[in-house]
Amino acid sequence: MSYTIRAIFPAICLTLILPCSQIAMAADPAPAKDAKPAETPIERAPLPSRSQEDTLALERTVPAAEQQQLQAGDESFLALWKPANVDEPKGAVVIVPGADESADWPNAVGPLRRKLPDVGWSSLSLSMPDAYNDGIFARAADAPATDDKTASDKDKAKDPQAKAPDPAASAEVDAAAAAEQAAAQAELSKANAEKIFARIDSAVAFAQQNKARSIVLLGHGTGAYWAARYMSERPSPAVQKLVMVTAVDSGKDTPSLLDVLPTLKIATADFVNKERPVARQQAQDRLDASKRVKNARFTQVALNAIPGNSAMEQDQLFRRVRGWLEAQ
Repeated sequence: MSYTIRAIFPAICLTLILPCSQIAMAADPAPAKDAKPAETPIERAPLPSRSQEDTLALERTVPAAEQQQLQAGDESFLALWKPANVDEPKGAVVIVPGADESADWPNAVGPLRRKLPDVGWSSLSLSMPDAYNDGIFARAADAPATDDKTASDKDKAKDPQAKAPDPAASAEVDAAAAAEQAAAQAELSKANAEKIFARIDSAVAFAQQNKARSIVLLGHGTGAYWAARYMSERPSPAVQKLVMVTAVDSGKDTPSLLDVLPTLKIATADFVNKERPVARQQAQDRLDASKRVKNARFTQVALNAIPGNSAMEQDQLFRRVRGWLEAQ
């Protein structure tokens, strides 16, 4: 009897183990060799542009009563409006900031827009569009050499019959590429000028709607270039005076400021800081150009640098601008 039990015991154990092994294999199947985990693409919101960041900052910090949404073509933009604090305003000053400056820029733009209403002038300071990106004109990085190219170069080096590149053909290709790049840059420059002019158009119309008897266009930095060019290419009877503060060329647009000034037909004030060598020479060139134009209505006003006292420098600029406006 004991012999029989010993003989069948291994078979009984085997029948118990096999079902458990099958269940374990079914519960934990082997991963497929070609299966790869699904990758979910991460969508990132585009970074805001410089002008968008400036607009958001101004909307948070400037009183809502001063904010005006103006329309220029198919886009709207923020402008800061302060009506004159008198019963009979003298007019409105439209302020055009320079490149990368906001409508409340702490140098010239912000102080003038806040102080002018106290002496009878309404102020309207504009947000400017982002300048077009020069990066698209940058030379593309050279592609790394491939094995095929390396092998081909080696074969050419071994081949005594291989011809050197034709210098004339290479020069022709380079000239065609340069012409194409210049044409693309000219198109971008033209589109950028149209955007800026559309904003100035909208600002002038807004000032007229608010019964401004006289409109002054005031530009700071490169904003002075655009204000002068606007009055040269789109002279408006509503705009009677032009003020340029530390004017500079944009550096990538034509005509230059020196070429624009002789074409102006309105009273123009050029406020300059002659203590800087480059600015001093450019200011002298503008003054000389005005002398060569008969009946030029051009005045140049020197500003004194006051190191370490920005508030006094801004007050000096305000008093000089106010004095010129009242003299006119």
